[in-house]
Amino acid sequence: MGVVVILCMWIIIYFWGVTQLVDGLMEWLAYGSTEYVTRVVVGAATTVASAYEAGQVEFGTGKYYALCAFGGVLSCGITHTAIVPLDLVKCRIQVNPEKYTGIGAGFRTTVAEEGVRALVKGWAPTLIGYSAQGLGKFGFYEVFKNVYADMLGEENAYLYRTSLYLAASASAEFFADILLAPMEATKVRIQTAPGAPPTLRGCAPLIYKTEGLTGFYKGLPPLWMRQIPYTMMKFACFEKTVEALYQYVVPKPRAECSKGEQLIVTFVAGYIAGVFCAIVSHPADTVVSKLNQDSQATAGGILKKLGFAGVWKGLVPRIIMIGTLTALQWFIYDSVKVALNLPRPPPPEMPASLKAKLAAQQ
Repeated sequence: MGVVVILCMWIIIYFWGVTQLVDGLMEWLAYGSTEYVTRVVVGAATTVASAYEAGQVEFGTGKYYALCAFGGVLSCGITHTAIVPLDLVKCRIQVNPEKYTGIGAGFRTTVAEEGVRALVKGWAPTLIGYSAQGLGKFGFYEVFKNVYADMLGEENAYLYRTSLYLAASASAEFFADILLAPMEATKVRIQTAPGAPPTLRGCAPLIYKTEGLTGFYKGLPPLWMRQIPYTMMKFACFEKTVEALYQYVVPKPRAECSKGEQLIVTFVAGYIAGVFCAIVSHPADTVVSKLNQDSQATAGGILKKLGFAGVWKGLVPRIIMIGTLTALQWFIYDSVKVALNLPRPPPPEMPASLKAKLAAQQ
């Protein structure tokens, strides 16, 4: 019954979210963003200020999830925007490997032909899109992890915790990508399509005018193919790596570590997770870049044209980018939790009831 309820919730939120997102985006681009941004900033500032005043937020409340989502906005928005130049070169290597033969050559060619300013092409859709994605990725992950854990029960949630992390992160990323897709399509078009308008205000309305809603969401299925495995690896690998570091590497229990020491563990675990994330999601990332570059392309046609070797172009810069990115994202997210006095549960321990059952069997 619980699975049916969650499935229905997915469908409702999906169709409502798509229409609201596109309508809001077009209005924002057409009529200016000052008033909208002001409302968002004031609302976020009020929520954060109230968190400071109230002390530690109760785990599992609406306020807890909202502040986790806010941490996700900062985590993904800041980090992805900071690496726009590397992302631009990575995308160009993927869509035109004959011209952009490597990281260094990609930077040199871009600067020589378009100037230094070209390296920040796509920063606006990156900031907006990945901030929205971070909201869904981290906020919904916390929600789904607790919902699924309650469905499984305390003992099964511990025994099958890796599956729990995988299911919760996949569910969260499903919605996060719906928020990301329009801005991802716009970003890649700005960065890689010859003659495309170089700004968000110019490119997004053009896509909507010439291709309609399909232009923003035709890359959603391959985006899911890229991001859902990526996020499953990102969260499950991170959670298990943190657990392993405290068990085998850190010389004292987590409770005895300072917050600074705990954040170092977070960064290391995040980087390890990021390397694996880059590898498992790279072929789909190449397909997404090609799809958003060419309005006539299809995923099947791209895969046939590139072949097995072609989909791995740009892997090295993406490993560097995603490893650093993931480490910084977890560091920022955990730092936000510390700053806002949010509960940060320790690595999972076997429930007392399960210990008693295992002892009785011996």
